[in-house]
Amino acid sequence: MSLQNKRVLLASRPDGWVSDENFTYDTVDVPDLAEGQVLLQNVYMSVDPYMRARMNDAKSYIPPFQIGAPLQAGMVAKVLASRNANYSEGDYVVGMLNWEQYSITDGNGVDGTALRKIDPNLAPLSYHLGILGMPGMTAWVGTKVIGEAKEGENLFVTAASGAVGSVVGQIGKNLGCRVVGSAGGPEKVAFLKEELGFDEAIDYKNVASPHKAVRQAFPDMIDVLFENVGGPMFEAAIMNMNFMGRIALCGMIADYNTKPSEMEPGPRGLFTLIGRNIKMQGFIVFNYQEGCAEWVQVASGWLKEGKLKYKETVAEGIENAPDAFIGMLKGKNFGKQVVKISDA
Repeated sequence: MSLQNKRVLLASRPDGWVSDENFTYDTVDVPDLAEGQVLLQNVYMSVDPYMRARMNDAKSYIPPFQIGAPLQAGMVAKVLASRNANYSEGDYVVGMLNWEQYSITDGNGVDGTALRKIDPNLAPLSYHLGILGMPGMTAWVGTKVIGEAKEGENLFVTAASGAVGSVVGQIGKNLGCRVVGSAGGPEKVAFLKEELGFDEAIDYKNVASPHKAVRQAFPDMIDVLFENVGGPMFEAAIMNMNFMGRIALCGMIADYNTKPSEMEPGPRGLFTLIGRNIKMQGFIVFNYQEGCAEWVQVASGWLKEGKLKYKETVAEGIENAPDAFIGMLKGKNFGKQVVKISDA
């Protein structure tokens, strides 16, 4: 009896905020394996802010999702059957795959990158989509490689309770930095200070003046800014940067759901970068393969030593992936948002 594969497809491109109407579903038979192919049962799926840009029909570093076709995401999967000498039944892999229950590949993900085998005993499987996966790698590259954070420096990270930001702060603390994060709501602020050990946290939803809040949190100014959001808090951070400061531009989630014609001008204060010799650099983590590999080694050790804490929000079922994605864009997740598709 053939397997039935439920998939999530892009029904339409959003105009502003993503809604349920932008998604549709279908169910197809899983075909027999050809020589060189692998049958995967998808176990955990990642939803991330960058996916919002892929819903637009715009040229970028990664192709847009196509209407009528499955969306794509980082996935942890189990090999159910293999006719590929590089993979055996029972192997666990990570790669870019479709939003679906089962995938057939030639050993590569939909992005053309080879599926990477993982050790299921190293950490919980979902960690390979978060703290040991792209978000963790992004945090390390932005903080250490781009930001060049060093002991004794002041580090500020926005969206600090999210999948990337929460790791950035802990990296900073482990490197000997003074760390401040911004997040939305008292629960997230308490988590940053009480659970992750941030030195200070700003509740951006409850400050009258972002500039004053940042200035109060950084009496000695900011040496390294890890920017995930944009908007007023970003402007405030720019104005409070130290001489020779470094800004790692990771994301601008404040604008991801804004129509281009309705975007606010800014950020203001860029003249500050000139007079204070500040470096600001955007980056795509997969352009730093050496840093990514370094992070897996560093993080594995820190996890064993109890130097890293990790929080996830888990949705159940492929049919709930769209709601999980929309909720993540609205900040409803706490830590890394993943979708559990099946039992391991």
